[in-house]
Amino acid sequence: MRNILVPTDGSKPALRALELAISMAKQQIETCTVHVVNVQSPIISNNVSRFFSADVLTSYYDDEGKAILDTLIPTLSASGVQHQTHVAVGTIDDVIKRFITEHQCDHLIMGTRGLSPVPGLLLGSAATKIIHAVDIPVTLVK
Repeated sequence: MRNILVPTDGSKPALRALELAISMAKQQIETCTVHVVNVQSPIISNNVSRFFSADVLTSYYDDEGKAILDTLIPTLSASGVQHQTHVAVGTIDDVIKRFITEHQCDHLIMGTRGLSPVPGLLLGSAATKIIHAVDIPVTLVK
């Protein structure tokens, strides 16, 4: 493995997925980079774009994503593994699929349930969308 992708929303399952990715990266003989990405859902309202510029919205998405990623920096830094953090905007399945291609990720590790308000699902809606969209090995962490 050269590149492991870990989508995160700041949930406990996402943190456990990150911990597993770090553990797996440490076991690799060759250098392995853990990519941690927070995907921000775009605000889908024409009214928003009338009142806020694209730059303001981009700044908002970056701030929200970095707030989540900043909580993970101590864990990543202490691990000693090579890592990169990213914020992306779009639908989760499209962003992850594109990210895998652009960063040549060869494994995806993610939590089964995130911070979505939809209760009672065995597998979260984001996880379901992603496992159907990608063609690399996926490890789901409860």
